[in-house]
Amino acid sequence: MAATLLLIPGLGNTGRLFQHQIATFSPLMTVMMADHTPDDSMEAIARRALADAPERFALAGLSMGGYIAMEILRQAPERVERLALLDTSARPDTEEAKRNRERLIGLAEAARWDEILAELWPKLVHPRREGDEGLKGEVGSQLRETGTAGYVRQQRAIMGRRDSRELLPGIEIPTLIVVGDGDAITPPEIAREMAEMIEWSSLIVIRGSGHLSALEEPEQVTSAMRLWLDRS
Repeated sequence: MAATLLLIPGLGNTGRLFQHQIATFSPLMTVMMADHTPDDSMEAIARRALADAPERFALAGLSMGGYIAMEILRQAPERVERLALLDTSARPDTEEAKRNRERLIGLAEAARWDEILAELWPKLVHPRREGDEGLKGEVGSQLRETGTAGYVRQQRAIMGRRDSRELLPGIEIPTLIVVGDGDAITPPEIAREMAEMIEWSSLIVIRGSGHLSALEEPEQVTSAMRLWLDRS
């Protein structure tokens, strides 16, 4: 098992996204959380994470965290021992997606968090979890904790991210790809595309989960990550 695990949450998420994984792996290794709120580009976020990380580490990111993980791998491949990409994509934003992000930025700048959450909620979770008010409250709390400035910077970074598909065939470390079977934002076919491009990858589809697999089905995700961390 690696000595250090660096986790990177998604857009509008805090470290609580990985609370189950942190509780499980902290007794076994050093678990670090990247800060992805101070910078407005993937390159700068990755540089900050690398400056804070040890020389070698295992790397796992969900959604936006996956975009950052791929940028870290682009900048310093020799430092990453193994890679986990959860509910994410190697593709860049489409023009339509960028226009929608600009609209969400406007809502955030007006502190209209309830509207943002109401719009995103059905896309973030599996249909069976839409009525889970406890989970919705946790996601909303993380969104507000990220704050307007942090959220806007995150959206700008996502909009400017590079196409990482060209990076994938060169990855030669144990790689885990996780996706919820009901992920409406980065669906299973996007995960399969990445898995087909990385020779050393394994694809795990999480039953009953949407886009926030680490929070929706934490035990399934932790089990997959344990096998990944133990993989030689």
